[in-house]
Amino acid sequence: MTEGKQNRNNNAIPPYVKAISGSIGGVIEASCLQPIDVIKTRLQLDRAGAYKGIAHCGTTVVRTEGVRALWKGLTPFATHLTLKYALRMGTNAVLQSGFKDPQTGQLSNRARLVSGFGAGVLEALVIVTPFEVVKIRLQQQKGLSTELLKYKGPIHCATTIVREEGLFGLWAGASPTVMRNGTNQAAMFTAKNAFDSFLWKKHEGDGKVIQPWQSMISGFLAGTVGPICTGPFDVVKTRLMAQSRSVDGEMKYRGMVHAISTIYKEEGLRSLWKGLLPRLMRIPPGQAIMWGVADQVMGFYERKYMSNATL
Repeated sequence: MTEGKQNRNNNAIPPYVKAISGSIGGVIEASCLQPIDVIKTRLQLDRAGAYKGIAHCGTTVVRTEGVRALWKGLTPFATHLTLKYALRMGTNAVLQSGFKDPQTGQLSNRARLVSGFGAGVLEALVIVTPFEVVKIRLQQQKGLSTELLKYKGPIHCATTIVREEGLFGLWAGASPTVMRNGTNQAAMFTAKNAFDSFLWKKHEGDGKVIQPWQSMISGFLAGTVGPICTGPFDVVKTRLMAQSRSVDGEMKYRGMVHAISTIYKEEGLRSLWKGLLPRLMRIPPGQAIMWGVADQVMGFYERKYMSNATL
């Protein structure tokens, strides 16, 4: 191994830089793609077949509730994306540094998968679950008249859930969320690195900054596989988060496994992938936007502080 390659492998972007880059990308992503997320949630919660597809759902929401309804839940969504990406990118960087070979600084594909899964699990428990519970409760409400809505806003929604269902009501659907996010991030970080290396010959710490469009292509491709694999977890997560106790205190779904079996029996196998198309319209473009921004932030750090170390 050459000295230049050794230096490249032993130089890594600090976790805090990756965390900042992810949070900036998250804000821009949320603002652009919130309508797709609203449509996805409405489709996943539609048991009666009120919506005939993505376009019909979107036009129905606009016609009956106004254009602003497509941005319902934006505040918790943007906040949760900002915090989630900061935690995800920072945690993944910390875990990867711990798994690197101390002599060569190389990271195996297995270690990359484990690092991504660990980052996904942590973000699911600390940030994603409570924020998505609030977001989904807000998104499932129909109409824009505040007086007629049960939840008046993100803070009121969170406090109402805690008062009526207890603190753990904010962690409804935690199990499928952990499985979804852990699997997604394991695949995403591994695939993003592979596409950067294969398509653009880009390796972390080499001082090379790829163009935003190149980052967006890699991010888009990396963000495609996860939704297909984790569709059932996402549907179950949404159902568990959206439900509240009935008058007699019962819940329709008692947990992840019970929800999967109930949905399968009552609605069929395909229902476990409800909302897949809007997820594919939402997640890969979201990853493209996020990585297009994040790679530029990290690239700036590499040019300014790391380029000399690779000479």
